[in-house]
Amino acid sequence: MELHVRALRTVLEQKGYIDPAALDVLIDTYETKVGPRNGARVVAKAWTDDAYRKWLFKDATAAISSLGYHGRQGEMIVALENTESIHNLVVCTLCSCYPWPVLGLPPTWYKSAPFRSRAVKDPRGVLADFGVQLPASVSIRVWDSTAEVRYLVIPKRPKGSERLTEEQLADLVTRDSMIGTGLAKIPTPSDSHHGP
Repeated sequence: MELHVRALRTVLEQKGYIDPAALDVLIDTYETKVGPRNGARVVAKAWTDDAYRKWLFKDATAAISSLGYHGRQGEMIVALENTESIHNLVVCTLCSCYPWPVLGLPPTWYKSAPFRSRAVKDPRGVLADFGVQLPASVSIRVWDSTAEVRYLVIPKRPKGSERLTEEQLADLVTRDSMIGTGLAKIPTPSDSHHGP
């Protein structure tokens, strides 16, 4: 695949269809300036700063923007909180609406027809496919992203993470946990070794 991409890029550059410098800026933006690490920092801050957490659930777009994460596909974001009794799952049934500033580019499976239809019809089955088994007592809420509203799931803070710094907490947050197809990682003893 990588060889195909490089070959296509070379042909497009030679024909003058793309500017290599502009393409490099675009690639750098999505690799280093937007992406799941941004979302993980939002989640970690919400886990450690109660005032920020309240702001995030009141006006996620503004709260997220205050951390410098904004732009295309991030104009209207709503934060959803996973709790002991509620698990949120995000899908875009029409296409692939997705909060790029905090999650980066959507994974291929997010855009696939099977995921888009099954997430609505059989959310527990979809979660099981991702290795997430929830107790029957936990209700699953499915949220349909649109061009007007995109969602960011704030996963439950894992047990054993109380002494971790914000940066260490961000390491526990995965892209899938912020879509709802995964959970935050459980900290290992080495995670808290450098904590306060």
